[in-house]
Amino acid sequence: MLDSARSTLFDRYLGISRLLAGQLDFHSIIQAVAAEISHIIPHDHLDVCIKMLDGKYHIAYESGLETAWSRQPPALLTGSPIRTLLSGEVDFLLSPDACSDPRFHFEGAFSSPIIELSLRSRLHVPLRVQGDIIGALSCSIHEADSYTMQDVENARSIADLLAPYFFALRAAEQAKHSAIVEAEARAREEGLRLGALKLTEALEIERQRIGMDLHDQTLADLTRLTRRMERLTSLSEISGETLEPLCRMLQQCLHDLRQIIEEAKPSVLQLFGVTEAIENHLDRSVRESGLPVEWRILDESDGALLNIGQTVATALFRIVQEAVNNAIRHGQPTSILVHLRTFERMLSIEVIDDGGGIKKLRDRAGHGIDNMKTRARLISARFEIGRNTGGRGTVVRVTLPIDQSDTSENLP
Repeated sequence: MLDSARSTLFDRYLGISRLLAGQLDFHSIIQAVAAEISHIIPHDHLDVCIKMLDGKYHIAYESGLETAWSRQPPALLTGSPIRTLLSGEVDFLLSPDACSDPRFHFEGAFSSPIIELSLRSRLHVPLRVQGDIIGALSCSIHEADSYTMQDVENARSIADLLAPYFFALRAAEQAKHSAIVEAEARAREEGLRLGALKLTEALEIERQRIGMDLHDQTLADLTRLTRRMERLTSLSEISGETLEPLCRMLQQCLHDLRQIIEEAKPSVLQLFGVTEAIENHLDRSVRESGLPVEWRILDESDGALLNIGQTVATALFRIVQEAVNNAIRHGQPTSILVHLRTFERMLSIEVIDDGGGIKKLRDRAGHGIDNMKTRARLISARFEIGRNTGGRGTVVRVTLPIDQSDTSENLP
């Protein structure tokens, strides 16, 4: 028959088992069982560290005194004061004074909480599942030389109770994390697929627009010019006054053709960069609109635009181009500001106008706002559009990391 002390100890183990039931995260388990464990192994500080599945990192969960161990993100195993236990080099660690024990203090060791909180007496045992070490149970107390080998044996029994629960929780968390990562990857892939599809549709509409412009405008003008020249072939003499209208028509055709080409291929962007291309487009768009619009560019990007790839540069220019066109076409503004800036390793471009506001933006599917959103999505940038907080008008903002990766080919 069990004696009274062993029976009480057995009841404590059963109490720990009951407290484990229904706990769904590591922190809850530690908080639930800490008081019951204190009846078996007195402690001022209790923690469980769990090895990550990659075997290189671990994370700590504490009860009682809170230290930097649990406030840190997963840390490298090589810096753990109990790395020899977690790697299986030793079967347990028992120290009468951990503040001076060289096993806990080595170059690169994250052992400062031991000194700061005077955690002198320390014992550590591994958490094992199917022979593999998945973590460690650690107990500490302020007084020196407080633990014995009997405490180590009791800690091993507690560790055997805890290990399967922590193993199952770690597996569940890993499965959850993997599912989230997979879902995010699928969402990104689907977003890129839909974005590419929308951009393809937009480009097809743009191709048709260019074709119609060439057919209805340039080709029609050239046809009329050709017919007038044919009529002149019947004349024996041709005066300068007769040729003057033909020269004007030819100059107009050249102007219209240059404008179509300019809109199709941003050569200023390729030659001089994003800022100059935006400035050129602003100047030309305002002049051609005939509106009294004051415009300016505020460049606080610290040269960040000089280092981005051509694909990202083209996408950013096209977004600003569309935003400027929308502002002039729909907003009837008196001023337009393009603000380029960097903050916290991010690049931001804002197009701010004082026009009629977002309610006046009307875009067909595949154009306008949808096209800007698609271009931003394809370079992993954040796109926002809303009312100007300074009063009337609209703000279009696109933001992306300064070190945004790029490919060698340009977006159309």
